[in-house]
Amino acid sequence: MRVAIVTVGDELLAGDTVNTNAAWLGERLTERGVDVERVVTLPDRVADIARVVNEYRAEYDAVLVTGGLGPTHDDLTMDGVAAAFGREVVESEEALEWLAEEGGYTADDLAEGTADIPRGARLLKNPEGVAPGCVIGSVYVLPGVPAEMKAMFETVADEFSGEVEHVASVVADEPESALIDRIDELRDRFDVTVGSYPGDSVRVKIQGGEEETEAAAAWLRERVELKESGQ
Repeated sequence: MRVAIVTVGDELLAGDTVNTNAAWLGERLTERGVDVERVVTLPDRVADIARVVNEYRAEYDAVLVTGGLGPTHDDLTMDGVAAAFGREVVESEEALEWLAEEGGYTADDLAEGTADIPRGARLLKNPEGVAPGCVIGSVYVLPGVPAEMKAMFETVADEFSGEVEHVASVVADEPESALIDRIDELRDRFDVTVGSYPGDSVRVKIQGGEEETEAAAAWLRERVELKESGQ
């Protein structure tokens, strides 16, 4: 399963808010064997949201959109997603009933637009908040508040699956540039994918079938200067 993640918010682009949602979703989806192939951050602008969602829904098995839900002036994600499908945004009777039953809200308690979703979309209830999400086609629309996004994703997590690959890591106490020849040889010898991530040391991430991955990791450990634990 191939997936794209779209995060929406001027505050993310300005650096006012750290985009933890994309990292969390990427990790959870990868754990389920899903290939996350795109992560993009967009401004609170209907045309941009509609254009990217329309492009990605044609290319990927699913698109997850987070942020910009609710009734305030800059909550434009529902409008953008609806525009991508050529639909209008309408008040959801199911959302109103859920808010009344679970939250004790009446229609008069809610700001205009709180229960709006694209016409024909499947409602996603918000276990941690008020603003609902939705699914329309292969596009999943989730809140931007991290606790709300995580709780809502868990209600649909079983709809995302793929082949879970085995992962092994080798932590080398050498410069990344010095490892190039051995990583190239590892790729030639083993049917695995390899990534290297430098910091105080270099973490080489190897993934693939379990036996092949462990064999590749063992081969590399014998050929690099390993980072000692505790350093």
